[in-house]
Parts: sequence; structure tokens; C-alpha cells
Amino acid sequence: MLHASPRSIAVLGDGGWGTTLAIHLHRLGHRVRWWGPFPAYVDLLKRRRRNPKFLPGVPIPRGLRITADVREAVEPAALLVLAIPAQYLRSVLRRLPRPLRADTAILNVAKGLERGTSKRLSEVVSEELGRIPLAVLSGPNIAVEIARGAPASAVVASRNARLAALVQSAFMNDHLRLYTSADVPGVELGGALKNPLAIAAGISDGLGFGANAKAALVTRGVVEMARLGAALGARRNTFWGLSGLGDLITTCIAGRNHWLGEQLGRGRSLKPVLASTPMVIEGVETARAAVALAHRVSVELPIIEQVSAILFQGRNPRRALQALMARSGKAESA
Repeated sequence: MLHASPRSIAVLGDGGWGTTLAIHLHRLGHRVRWWGPFPAYVDLLKRRRRNPKFLPGVPIPRGLRITADVREAVEPAALLVLAIPAQYLRSVLRRLPRPLRADTAILNVAKGLERGTSKRLSEVVSEELGRIPLAVLSGPNIAVEIARGAPASAVVASRNARLAALVQSAFMNDHLRLYTSADVPGVELGGALKNPLAIAAGISDGLGFGANAKAALVTRGVVEMARLGAALGARRNTFWGLSGLGDLITTCIAGRNHWLGEQLGRGRSLKPVLASTPMVIEGVETARAAVALAHRVSVELPIIEQVSAILFQGRNPRRALQALMARSGKAESA
């Protein structure tokens, strides 16, 4: 478990969010070792002190240790920060040295649902690492803004209140404010489900539908998130907080999921759009996983279901909108 500051922390993942958190924690005075999975790219990071692929324009401090050796990163660490895309998380966890330190805690900061199983990422961690102190972090956090010192907030959730408070104190400074929660499923599902909804918002923008359509998508999207979350044991109120509505607003304005949707709305096909970016766009697989979860618990997700149909069944975006608008009338609380 974490002890007095400064703390020994490993950040696993060299995407934009992993880069940002490694820099942020280093600036706060923690002893950070930052791991990337590809030795050649890690060498580039060391030489250039920049991450041109995932966080261009942001300098990497000279004192921040970068390694491609997962054992070197993990063994000294009391906290492992997992910034691994959802579909690669399980394979990375299987590479970790065993046994981990007895006082090790895990903080997962990635957002998504696992392909095939539709599991939340904390469930994947628990399956692979067993009973280990675990927290998750989510919120409206565009990596480059935080890396440049712009103000932001997030929520850290854990069933272990002490761990949540320790992560809060370890990460907070005058431009990143953290709140705590005990609702791990709600915080995770909020961070995951907002991504396919952001694809829907991007499709709407690509089709030129304007502010009215986006406002409706955001508002009804939160209802979908809360409906599925409640069926899976989360608290409805969580979805009106930072990891639900807050993250959804941000992602429907900017970010890779919105960008993907915008390209689809303009008539491009999914495969070439995905091939044109090095970024992992989590909303694609999350849409399919969310629909599978919803069917499992008999919950309707009309917006996410249409997004999944566009992504995986080739449905025309305009026809998907028509299908949404043609649904039978309902009470707003339904």
C-alpha cells in the first residue's frame, strides 16, 4: 500500500494519458518509472524527450526514468498506474513479474470494456492479479490539456476508502483536483460508455445536424449510461458526475471518439479511418461490448445500439438517426 510522499510509482503505457500522468507525477516529486511496450519507441522517447506519436509538443522532463523492461518499472513500485488500452490490458498484466510486492496497489486509468467478455477493466485486473488493493480513475481529462497545466478534475473510486484517499493526495495539485467515490462499477462504466456516445455526437456533427441534436444525444446518452449502470449494480447518481456527464460533455466536444464519428458522418468507412491514426479509439469495441452487456441484463441502449450497427453492420448513419427518431413515444423518465 502507498505510504508517505514521495512515493515509488510505475506508470505502464506510453500513450497520451500514460505520458501525461508520468510527467504529472514526476513533477509532483514522486519516484516515477514509466514503461512502454516497444523498445525501439522507448529509445526514441529517451532520445527526443518528446512523444511525437501520442502527445506531440509536450516536453518529457530529463529526470523521468523511461524503460521497456517491465520488471525494472514494476518491482520498486508501491503503486502501478495502468494506462493500457482496454484490449491489451490482460496481455500486459500477464507480463508482470510474480509475485508483486506485498504492499503493491493498482490504479487503472484506462477506459473501456474488454472485447469478447464485456468485462470492466477492474474485473480483468482482479482475474489476472487476484485480491489486490485496486482503484480506478476517470473523468473529463483530455491528456494534452493536463500535460500543459490547464485546470481539470477527475474522480478516483475504490472499495478501499484509504486507497482512494491516498491516490487523491498523491495526484492532486493546483491544476488537477480529484474527488473520491466508492462506486467502482459506476465510475468505470461512465468512463467506458461515454466513448460510443461521443462517436454518436461526432456522427451528428459530421452530418451537420447542429446543437439541438447534440444536446439531445448528450442528455439521452446519460440516461442510457445510468440505465445500464444501475442494472449492473452501479449508483445512478454517479452518471451525473465527473465520470459520467462530465466526461461525456468533454468527449462529445473533442477527442478521438468524436473525431471518428465525425469522419463516419462525412461518409468515410470505418477501416480506413482507424488505419489513418495511431490512436486506439476505445469507443469502437466498447459499443459492441455495451450492447452485449445490455442484452444480458435486458436493458435498452438505443443510441449505442445504433452506433454499433453503424460500426459493425454497415448501417447508414442517416438511417440510424431515422431509426432513433421513429421509436415509439415514451415518458422522459423511461
